[in-house]
Amino acid sequence: MKRSIAGSWTTLIAGIVLGLSAGLGAAVWAGKTKAESRAAALPWADARLLAEVLERVKRDYVDPVSDHQLLQAAVHGMVSSLDPHSELLEGEDYEDIKINSAGEYSGVGIEVSMQDGAVVVISPIDGGTAAAAGIRAGDAIISIDGVPVDTNSLDSVIRRMRGPAGSEVRIGIERENVAEPLEFKLKRARIELRSVNWELPEAGLGYARISQFSETTAEDLQKDLQLMRERNHGKPLKGLVLDMRNNPGGVLEAAVAVADEFLDAGAIVSADGRTEDSRFRMDATPGDDLNCAPIMVLVNAGSASAAEIVAGALQDNHRATLIGRRTFGKGSVQTVIPLSENRAIKLTTSRYFTPSGASINHKGIEPDIVLDRDTDAANEPGGFDVTTIARDPEVRRAFLELHRRLEKAPPAIKPPAGSPPLSTAALR
Repeated sequence: MKRSIAGSWTTLIAGIVLGLSAGLGAAVWAGKTKAESRAAALPWADARLLAEVLERVKRDYVDPVSDHQLLQAAVHGMVSSLDPHSELLEGEDYEDIKINSAGEYSGVGIEVSMQDGAVVVISPIDGGTAAAAGIRAGDAIISIDGVPVDTNSLDSVIRRMRGPAGSEVRIGIERENVAEPLEFKLKRARIELRSVNWELPEAGLGYARISQFSETTAEDLQKDLQLMRERNHGKPLKGLVLDMRNNPGGVLEAAVAVADEFLDAGAIVSADGRTEDSRFRMDATPGDDLNCAPIMVLVNAGSASAAEIVAGALQDNHRATLIGRRTFGKGSVQTVIPLSENRAIKLTTSRYFTPSGASINHKGIEPDIVLDRDTDAANEPGGFDVTTIARDPEVRRAFLELHRRLEKAPPAIKPPAGSPPLSTAALR
């Protein structure tokens, strides 16, 4: 038996459509005929379809579904259907993106990864309570507050370790060559996320790894370049390897500031969108922190968004040589727009262009030197030293090319015994 659409849904959808019409009506009337404006402002057929689907799901779906669930799903679907990068952010997802952007959080200061079905400590963060308590790289986290960790969800483990500053958490650890599990009672505190790590593998030649772009990245890079110079007995650096492999991006302004560190003039990035704020061009300011010393930039298919802005700016301005593989190709800018009740939408608002005017969206950036095999290694931030850098064949190749730019002997850093050989890809 046929059934008419429920009055409550019809009234609700009509109200939404009329609200949209009131907000948009004046704008659409300006450039269209009366009939065109009515069709654009009042999509009754679409509103009727939405009301019909909502009513059918409420009546016929195998499990009861509340109006709240249906409307939330409709909003999520509306935003996520726009493109792969737009989404509604709620609760923990919104908190995570604020943490990644701000570059700090409240927790115990541990960098972790999933390895062979276990949650393993990559490195305790200097100054964090975990480092002070004696938690070590290589420790496996087995419980938090007495509850076993979920080895299928690294995010859930990380969230359980975070909490208000001053609160306590108990972390159970398994350690190699220790028979019984260890338990550490830690007090959470404010932790600064380090998105930059550095080393000086040989005199005058630096290595900097940027894992993502947060609000503190450019400042961290400035400090690290100064520390490299201090370790180099106060002398300027002769060259730098900048590693942005598997860097998913982050804060646009941070990427622009990093590119500006090495550029004395010229465009860095431009963008085009529908609103005034989404259309802009950003240029370099005078001053090159390396005084024109050569730079090799390592990239791969995991280098995206803000990382591609830096790579494109340095390549188009002929300031650096890119080495590795074609980048991801995410040439759009997302803006996080706060909403009510601790929610937000991450919405694509611009498409950006490199200084040459090229859009890299779905294309990526082709390196100047293409490596012929995927040998990504030691790409996670934290725990870098000369040995781990020397073990990475792509980093060694970058230093070899840096020496060629400087017309000097092959690099002094020697690969440990058993390391894979250097890539033999030819210069293009």
